[in-house]
Amino acid sequence: MHNIYSKSTKRFSFVSDRNPTAKRAGSNTLTIATNPAGDGQYSIGQSSLTLTVREATALKQFLNKPGVLE
Repeated sequence: MHNIYSKSTKRFSFVSDRNPTAKRAGSNTLTIATNPAGDGQYSIGQSSLTLTVREATALKQFLNKPGVLE
């Protein structure tokens, strides 16, 4: 079974692509993409960052540490 979850905000789009039966390394990914902004607020074009679920989990744990985002 293949699961795709997505969430969009004004400036970013998040897509999680999970396949629980996949055995290949890196097959479960999280992509963070910037949404083009015509008013020049954040980005002119679109750029994206793709992380494995393991890398995304490490990022989440880092951001949840006390003091990191305070």
